[in-house]
Amino acid sequence: MTADVGGFGDPPAEVLAEAAAAFGLLASSARLHIVWVLSQGESDVTGLAERVGGALPAVSQHLTKLKLAGLVRSRREGRRQVYFVDDSDVVTVVRLMVGQLTDRAAHTPGPRRISDVGV
Repeated sequence: MTADVGGFGDPPAEVLAEAAAAFGLLASSARLHIVWVLSQGESDVTGLAERVGGALPAVSQHLTKLKLAGLVRSRREGRRQVYFVDDSDVVTVVRLMVGQLTDRAAHTPGPRRISDVGV
């Protein structure tokens, strides 16, 4: 049974599967960092690699996966590809989650982390 997603009803199974796939891609800290950086403005792969501290080929592979999933887009500027996130909802979700966890870490004594839960 499906109902209004804005309310308390359950979304269709296809929507849940799509959301799980998107969250699965963002479950990589490297890809999450890339989307975080791109949520602040566009960049080419060299700039992203410098900012996230990754090797150029690895960052390029992460970008390919994010692009195939529709979380990141690109356009050509001369000889370089410029990457960006143009979905404000993706930006909101990433900023909200990272912001909340940053605030929690700043105000919570001890090493309590989501990764310690063991999902």
